[in-house]
Amino acid sequence: MQIVLLVMVCTMEKKTRVILALDVTSSEEAMRVVDAAKNYVDAVKTNWPLILSAGPQIITELSSVKPVICDLKIADIPNTNRLIVEQAMKRGASAVICHGFPGEDSVKSCVDAAGGSVFVVTEMSHPGGKQFTAAVADKLAAIAVAVGARGIVAPATRADRIADLRRTVGNLEIISPGVGVQGGKASDALRAGADYIIVGRTIYQSGNPRDAARKIAEEARSAI
Repeated sequence: MQIVLLVMVCTMEKKTRVILALDVTSSEEAMRVVDAAKNYVDAVKTNWPLILSAGPQIITELSSVKPVICDLKIADIPNTNRLIVEQAMKRGASAVICHGFPGEDSVKSCVDAAGGSVFVVTEMSHPGGKQFTAAVADKLAAIAVAVGARGIVAPATRADRIADLRRTVGNLEIISPGVGVQGGKASDALRAGADYIIVGRTIYQSGNPRDAARKIAEEARSAI
């Protein structure tokens, strides 16, 4: 018997410019945090820790509150990429994140399966990102442009790189992780050209996720 998932997908707006990176490991905690922070974030980014612990249905549950970006860092051959993206989108994802290094054909398979709503990782935000991804970030960004991706992922921890990559991607959206615990500043990233900043532990590990999200949103507002 074939099961058809009927999912209502939220539209990602551009009000606060904040995306909540929800890397908790229980559905109860995830829904508690997103419910507290929902008025101060434009979307939720969920990663493997939550999906593996709570099950893929958490994508559907979260998408009933806020648009969900599935940060699966997809990096496989085109057919496998397509299958992964199709499952994420069926469950209510508004967008997915893939790596660019497997090549243009693999990225294009993600873009085709997601109807274009794909963000391509160019340069990662942690110190190790300087070792490999930084050296080819411009080429990875060019792939995103060539295949019609929605945008790229660029590091808030190195705001100058956002500005550099903006020149490559033109009007594509830039989402920027690394704000807060990793040391990036929301205002710096947005002024450098990011469309959205991604914040995780600063919000979900705080004693008051609502207030933490509000403070980040206020800083973002001051920068734009």
